[in-house]
This record gives sequence, structure tokens and C-alpha cells, in this order.
Amino acid sequence: MAFRFGVVVFPGSNCEQDVQYALSYLGYEARYVWHQERQLHGFDALVLPGGFSYGDYLRCGAVARFSPVMDAVVSFAEAGGPVMGICNGFQILTEAHLLPGALLRNIGLKFLCQPVSLRVEQSVCLWTLPEDAGRVLRIPINHNEGNYICDADTLKALRANKQIVLRYVGDNDNDTGDDSGQLYQAPNGALDNIAGICNAAGNVFGLMPHPERVVDGISGCTDGRALFNSLVRRMVGVS
Repeated sequence: MAFRFGVVVFPGSNCEQDVQYALSYLGYEARYVWHQERQLHGFDALVLPGGFSYGDYLRCGAVARFSPVMDAVVSFAEAGGPVMGICNGFQILTEAHLLPGALLRNIGLKFLCQPVSLRVEQSVCLWTLPEDAGRVLRIPINHNEGNYICDADTLKALRANKQIVLRYVGDNDNDTGDDSGQLYQAPNGALDNIAGICNAAGNVFGLMPHPERVVDGISGCTDGRALFNSLVRRMVGVS
């Protein structure tokens, strides 16, 4: 049986076609889920894509969090279902309290659209594999509010529970900094150079970079494949 993804679409989403194309390219089934749907049946995993849900009014993701579909997304996640939130999807997951912390305006108040280097950390995340730890991926970012923040206790818990999944790193090294001060600063100013985190159970994963844009090799890179394929390998043993 094919692994089936649901791609949740909100008014203002604009990356759902990229996600659907990437998943189909990798050989998986992918169906759009409209924001008014209240039931999620037959899906093995969900992806909340990037964009500007509800025009990013109030705060990014703040209105989308109250869409009818989100009750079903929360239930799916709480039952252990894998959920990925990309960019605006990450913002929605924090607003829904499925992930801790928040995303603020980028440092320098500038929109960023560029490839970045990301180090895969050793984590509990189902969307990565243990052998991927330490691997550096090249994946683009495309956001205005990607500056991840959280309080000191939350950061301590994220580190202790291995919930930090991806960190921004320099192009020529793996430096990300330490408790005494950052050796490298994320382009958006994110705390501890955090590019992606997961919940304590490891099934809910939010990240600011766009892995769906580097899957088919047209851009010269296929590093985004790892984050989708790793989940399927964990769930059903498909490489």
C-alpha cells in the first residue's frame, strides 16, 4: 500500500503545489486537504505548507490556527500521527501549541530568500534518521518571520529532550555556537541557530526551510528528499 500524505491548504497558502509535486515525484500519494474539512481519514502523515495563511493577519499562523481542519490536525498529532509544518506551517504549529516557542520578524527586518546550510542534529524526530545526525543539508529559506524564539526553560528542555532537529550552520564549517555565545548567527537571527524543532514525541516537526523545493534536482540539489524519505523509512521501511 502506498504511503499517503495529506497536504493541508489554507486561504493564502502558496506552497501546497510544490509539496504535492515533491511528494508525488518521490512516489508517494499526496492529496490536498481544504481548511474547512473536519475529518482526516486514510492519511499516514500530514504536511502544512508555506505561504501566507489568511494574509498573515494578526500574526503569522494566528488565524489559521482556528480553521476547522486544525481540530483534526491536533487530534491526528496527539494520536501519534506524523505532522510536518514548513515555514508558515511551522508558524501555525506554534500557534496551535503543537510546538513550543514562536517565530518573529527576521533580524534586520528583511525578507530572506536564499539557500542555507543546515546541520541535522541527533534528535527524537521521526522525520530524520539516527544515521543522518551531523549531515549538512543545503535547503532554501523564503520567509520574513523565521526568527525562532522561546524562553530559557523551553530552550533547556528542547536541548535536553533532543527536540532540536535542524540548526543553521556556516557554509564553510559546522559551527553553530554554544551556551557562551554563538560562533555563527542564523541569517534570520534565530535563537541557538534553530531551523527546525519537534515535539517531545518526535512526530510533529516544524522547520523554516523548504525541503520540497530541492527534491527533483532541477535546482542542482536534492537534499530535501531526506526529510520526506526518512519518515517513510521509519514508518514502513521504504527507502
